[in-house]
Amino acid sequence: MQPKIQRSSCTSILIGKNASNDGSVIIGRNEDSQTAWPKHLQFNPRQRVTGNHFRSRANKFELKLPELIFQHSATPEWTDRYGIFAEDGINEYHVAVSATESAYGNERVLAHDPFETETGLLEEAIVTVVLPYVKTARAGVQRLGAIIDEHGSAEANGILFADQNEAWYFEVAAGHQWVAQRIPDDAYAVVANQISIQTVDFSDPDHFIWAPHLQDFVTENNLWPADRPFNFRRIFGTNDDSDLTYNTPRVWSGQRLLTPSCQQTPQDHELPFLRQPDYPITIAAAARVLGDHFQGTPYDLMGNQPVAKRFRPISVATTQESHLLQLRPTATPELVGIHWLAMGVTAQSVFVPFYSQGAKVPQMYQRGRETYAPTSAYWVFKQAGVLVDRAPQAYARDLSGTQTQTTQDLWRQLALADAKISALASEQRQAALDQSNAQVAKVALSAYQKLISTLITKQTARSPLNFKVDPNL
Repeated sequence: MQPKIQRSSCTSILIGKNASNDGSVIIGRNEDSQTAWPKHLQFNPRQRVTGNHFRSRANKFELKLPELIFQHSATPEWTDRYGIFAEDGINEYHVAVSATESAYGNERVLAHDPFETETGLLEEAIVTVVLPYVKTARAGVQRLGAIIDEHGSAEANGILFADQNEAWYFEVAAGHQWVAQRIPDDAYAVVANQISIQTVDFSDPDHFIWAPHLQDFVTENNLWPADRPFNFRRIFGTNDDSDLTYNTPRVWSGQRLLTPSCQQTPQDHELPFLRQPDYPITIAAAARVLGDHFQGTPYDLMGNQPVAKRFRPISVATTQESHLLQLRPTATPELVGIHWLAMGVTAQSVFVPFYSQGAKVPQMYQRGRETYAPTSAYWVFKQAGVLVDRAPQAYARDLSGTQTQTTQDLWRQLALADAKISALASEQRQAALDQSNAQVAKVALSAYQKLISTLITKQTARSPLNFKVDPNL
């Protein structure tokens, strides 16, 4: 009997290099699955493994892999019992992958091409079988497509790819049907558990890559008129009431934050896949999107408006980790990839900037099991959030103050490390990368340990056993 496969309900963002403030290509995602399920940070070394072979623990998928494994970062589960779920990372060739954005194909399509649930590719394996073996984002798309063409997919997913020049979004909507679109350099996309790519231009292979029999499949099964533009979302996706409560409002909120000049509604079925931002997008702006719970709107999940809990927000209690994978336009190879990592609930955490080519993981980022432990980075951030949750309004200032000061300190540390490392000889840079990674981990964890101490101390006065005692007794 196969173990139950846990699918995640994430929110993703992809940003082209001319849409960012500094020429970076950025992809990111909230990994949403369970309220208490730790993640770890990994820096996997470059190595050669004879007979390299992947065998899934979640189903019967197997794949022969290249012997040479490129160095790469990742954020795997605390246990591989149900699969690896490496989820996201950047490799030594500055290729970033984030997998996956769970999606749903419709019943018309799946009737003709059902998922290969027993032997097909699952979310848990994608980063592991793709990221360590590709040198460009486009090559990542092509490798993933070839694997699905041969083995099929066990589920509908969206996968994010990036390098210093391009960002791509890859959607698989049936057992063997998929398409990938390059994000225009001046645009961004926010995706929320839906098939999102719209018109596919089969005459433009520079911006679209697709399954070899995609057009024939649609034609032969009468899924779309031949004289209409090929709309992948309309053909393969869903468009029902659950989308309007659970998915579409998140896309609306991301777009309202980055393109406030566009007036849209949370339940607009026609929200575009791609948007141009009103202003260049910073890491802080992207982090704000991933930490959004409809602040500043009547739908704020933490508000008291009658419609406060009407829609599912981007940042929720089931977030295990949130990441922004930034490929910077620098000529110093070691400084290109920044793996911004926020453990726990995004709205209550901070994004810590780790150099993706690090070799040593800070100890507390290697720790954490299913039950609470104060020596785990995941559990430190999670504990702070749990304490804030006891009275969010009362502790909002403590949390926001910590987030603001810590983020400022982390940005300063990154700037100092950039300047130091760029001036070093190449053989001296690895030690400096590891030193910076240790320092940013210390800055963030120390700040949150201090916040925890403050919250616990304050909460001693909130006991239900408090009683106004006669001062004369």
